Amino acid sequence: MTYPYTADKPPLPESSDELRMRIPGWGADLSLEDRPAVPRLQDAPVIGAVPWDEPEQQEERRPRERSIEHGRLTPVFGTSCPTRGLSGVVRRFAYDRYSEGRAAHWLLLMGADRIDAVENHLLSFATTRPDNPLTQTGVVRGELGHHPIASRRGQHRADRYHQWLDPLVVAGPWLAFGYLAVRSTRRLRHRTAVGKRRASRTAASTGRRVERVPVGRATTFVRARSA
Repeated sequence: MTYPYTADKPPLPESSDELRMRIPGWGADLSLEDRPAVPRLQDAPVIGAVPWDEPEQQEERRPRERSIEHGRLTPVFGTSCPTRGLSGVVRRFAYDRYSEGRAAHWLLLMGADRIDAVENHLLSFATTRPDNPLTQTGVVRGELGHHPIASRRGQHRADRYHQWLDPLVVAGPWLAFGYLAVRSTRRLRHRTAVGKRRASRTAASTGRRVERVPVGRATTFVRARSA
């Protein structure tokens, strides 16, 4: 059941007496006399009730994600971090499709965070100060300069069991991006070379002379001329 966003406290599904009968010890601290720190507790002065029964709804200038448990957006919501790109598509899908009680909802949001990190890394290369994985991830200044091995052995650290995953999580995306960049460059060079060889064979079979005409700095195309 969905209650409106009003100043009144929503009703409890069960009364205090019913909860006390069903749950042993429920409401043990409701009475001030039963609290150990009662003499030190001071009731805050009541300045006055809010001047509205239901707050004014904030204007939704661009679509904002919300859980399917809610009939509408809350009266006030944040707008500082709007969804964008592929990560925004994944986030909106998680909110529109799955309830907050489903693991799929949170797994999709976690995946959207990883996608958002990759998107920001790629966007940084279009600026004058691109991301540096060695200095900004703490590998050089944090790890190598502060006893990386001694601080992990015999210290009863809680993260000892997943430390082997840290290099994969930090360096894995950068290595994958570098691998894809190198492979894409090799494939492009291979296609260019194959195209040149085919053009040369075609010109040779038709009895024409092949001439390379420069276009720009690094690009050339093949022009066949009569011998």
